Amino acid sequence: MSRFFFLLFVTLVSINVCAAADTKNVLFLICDDLNCDVACYGHEQVQTPNIDRLAARGVKFDRAYCQYPLCGPSRASFMTGMYPDQNLVKRNAIYIREHVPNVVTMSQMFIDAGYTATRIGKIFHYNVPLHIGTSGHDDPYSWDYTINPRGRDRNEHDKIFSLVPGRFGGTLSWLAADGDDSEQTDAIAADEAAKVLSQHAKEKTPFFLAVGMYRPHTPYVAPKKYFEKYPVDSIKIPNVPAGYLKTLPLPAQKTLKVKKDQINLAPELARQAIQAYYASITFADAQVGRVLDALQESGLADSTIVVFTSDHGYHMGEHGYYQKQTLFENATRVPLVIAGPGIASGKTSASMAEMVDFYPTLAELAGLKAPSTVSGISLVETLADPTIATRTSALSQLNSGYSLRTADFRFTQWGDNGDEGRELYDLKQDPAEMNNVAEDDRYAPIVAELTQQLASRVAAAQKKPAGLLQISFENRRRVPK
Repeated sequence: MSRFFFLLFVTLVSINVCAAADTKNVLFLICDDLNCDVACYGHEQVQTPNIDRLAARGVKFDRAYCQYPLCGPSRASFMTGMYPDQNLVKRNAIYIREHVPNVVTMSQMFIDAGYTATRIGKIFHYNVPLHIGTSGHDDPYSWDYTINPRGRDRNEHDKIFSLVPGRFGGTLSWLAADGDDSEQTDAIAADEAAKVLSQHAKEKTPFFLAVGMYRPHTPYVAPKKYFEKYPVDSIKIPNVPAGYLKTLPLPAQKTLKVKKDQINLAPELARQAIQAYYASITFADAQVGRVLDALQESGLADSTIVVFTSDHGYHMGEHGYYQKQTLFENATRVPLVIAGPGIASGKTSASMAEMVDFYPTLAELAGLKAPSTVSGISLVETLADPTIATRTSALSQLNSGYSLRTADFRFTQWGDNGDEGRELYDLKQDPAEMNNVAEDDRYAPIVAELTQQLASRVAAAQKKPAGLLQISFENRRRVPK
């Protein structure tokens, strides 16, 4: 071999080695129905040592928000990087390509770049608990491999207490289970994640691994030891003044009454429900910790971006309600921690963030180009310097309502241009969002300003992405079979 070709060979090998060394893997961890009742978010009672230790080596976003406070639409939104008015998913039990057949999902982008994408558990919508152990409403084009864990929590429905006997999923229900963690679905998911990470370490292949925990979604099932961490008599129930509902616009009232048997629970029952929710959070945190341990043991931690989040928030007695599907802080705010190479360590950011931002953020961190259909904004600048605000507002929607969260206010309009009612909350004075000041003359300038901002944000969120094929339910019914 001539000296020239030898040097060329060495150069090419060096380039390939450097490229491989620079490749950033992704570990995407998501809980189901988890609000910000997390220790590192300031909750004084809930124990989440593993989420906390991830936050200690990454950036925690204090103001991260979902785009739709319901599982199916929220998950479709962040997996496509689109707002619900763009991908048309505004309810559960929908396969994403029913509405946007040519979409390139977040994990699919990584597949196209040569990564191996694996899903364990719930990423797209599942009916919980009935779909545990199946693919639910998953998108098969988004993954190279899928694993559907199923534990005893799926099999012991006869033991679960429910407010409506025999009904789970959307109904408050819980069980302090016999046995240990290893028998539960989320623990089996953690076991499977450890195997996948070990395999990638062995094969030195780039990966996008998504692990979707089912807890703390109802039914709140966790081994008894987790319930024992939260004695019932230590549980505090949020206070809601008499007549509160009447202070809200009718559509907002309806969101708080959608589950008629889950409003203003009797104190004893409320404490049991909250105890079970907290127990499920700590159980889920333990499984997250086992996945993080497996990542460290694999030797891949230094080359892996880790995202931890939830699909939306959840009410646990706030506003007198116990569920999701409202446009209040409790249902729209999510925990969000991102850690890994090139990301600040142990910092908290006050920047607004939206879940549609996951897609462009992970693309940029991995050196990939997100497709033009993605509407989110990359958070990379904030991850490098958490004092930088990538966003100044966050948009969420539900039914006929759109809500804008800014640093100091939440402004919500129902119906066309607010013709069904408006809400304004001064979060400095009223962080619990209990005093609607939308019609208070003192706030008229703020209402005027936020009305314009909200209109601009909604118009952008409704703009059809270039090249995207959209099929509404009406048009889908016209397609010949």
